[in-house]
Amino acid sequence: MEFDTITSISTPMGEGAIAIVRLSGPDALNIADRIYKGKNKLASVASHTINYGHIIDPSTDEVVEEVMVAVMKAPKTFTREDIVEINCHGGLVTVNRVLELTLSNGARMAEPGEFTKRAFLHGRIDLSQAEAVMDFIRAKTERASKVALGQMEGRLSELIKGLRQSILEILAQVEVNIDYPEYDDVEEATNQFLLKEAKYIETEIDKLLNTGQQGKIMREGLSTVIVGKPNVGKSSMLNNLIQDNKAIVTEVAGTTRDVLEEYVNVRGVPLRLVDTAGIRETEDIVEKIGVERSRKALSEADLILFVLNYNEALTENDYQLFDIIKDEDAIVIINKMDLEQNLDMNELKEMIGDHPLVQTSMIEQKGIDELEEKISELFFGGQVQSQDMTYVSNSRHIALLKDAKSSINDAIHSAEDGIPIDIVQIDLIKTWELLGEVIGEEARDSLIDQLFSQFCLGK
Repeated sequence: MEFDTITSISTPMGEGAIAIVRLSGPDALNIADRIYKGKNKLASVASHTINYGHIIDPSTDEVVEEVMVAVMKAPKTFTREDIVEINCHGGLVTVNRVLELTLSNGARMAEPGEFTKRAFLHGRIDLSQAEAVMDFIRAKTERASKVALGQMEGRLSELIKGLRQSILEILAQVEVNIDYPEYDDVEEATNQFLLKEAKYIETEIDKLLNTGQQGKIMREGLSTVIVGKPNVGKSSMLNNLIQDNKAIVTEVAGTTRDVLEEYVNVRGVPLRLVDTAGIRETEDIVEKIGVERSRKALSEADLILFVLNYNEALTENDYQLFDIIKDEDAIVIINKMDLEQNLDMNELKEMIGDHPLVQTSMIEQKGIDELEEKISELFFGGQVQSQDMTYVSNSRHIALLKDAKSSINDAIHSAEDGIPIDIVQIDLIKTWELLGEVIGEEARDSLIDQLFSQFCLGK
């Protein structure tokens, strides 16, 4: 496959101190030299150096920008191609002018994720590491960034490669015994041998899948919906959790007309926190739309925070919400504990069932720590597993590992039933292929294109 030279702005758009225009490809140095004037030609400088000079418009010899240019020569680069990074001042006009000059002098505009895609295509990283690059950029907490960093460094890749190698060794043993049964010194690949090795593969896949819930939550955040009838303190709770006044808080019922969404860090785990319009019957058209969106958010939530008012008795709306959450992961919160009690606690205890209960006062900012502790206990037994663990956090990886487990289970059942070895190996081969899809060894071109299209332009 022949590669051309691509270019893009690799820093966020907007005003800033510095902006970077990146070039990667076989002609990167020559293109950069056409628009760069400095002490030396960039093609002649040492690799991995920073060079001071100016960007000029070669058609007019006009000086466009004062720059520092990083030169990184293949193969010791992220893409394993020559890379040039032009460090400009961070003005919109200037950086776009530099980008235009790279384009008019031979480079092509990079597609989303194309720099990382080239790193994958040149064998610099595998597919799971490439996906971890974007997870690292999008990480909402320090723990989530460490999970992504571990995958970028190849922890998951090494485990998957080890499992695939184990399967290859099993298959090789099977083939030897099928083709050369007269060799007495070769270990007989009986169903018992296959059963033992297949169960080892199954156990290792299970270990990875057991990290899937925590890893996926740390990657995507826990979709957490705050529900309750109007004016129980849902918006105040959102503001206290995110420590900002994002939601409008008034004594008027129905103030929140739409779904508000924010991320908050709870014990190192990102919550995608959704404050909903109070669920009630209403004739207000705008509020009615908000209530419908609240019901939709409720049906999609990983966690429900059901807020009640200590100052009010339970209503028909509350009973309806209790019915909705009875089989869901939910925490019941009694808010406004600073006010006079009008809530029947005995009735409430009957309604709660096994759901955790937390008492809060948003006015006095009490109970938030206890709420965070309950959330952590509900999903992680009080603590997240070791930071040194290899987490599976990507939905695609989890789905493939589940398919691989199903396939290895079929192999185990076949071996237990005494099915001929050459039939059992079909399921082993399928398991090997599914594991290969995780790291891109067996990935289709259409899948690769679709995955990298989700990246930002300069990455």
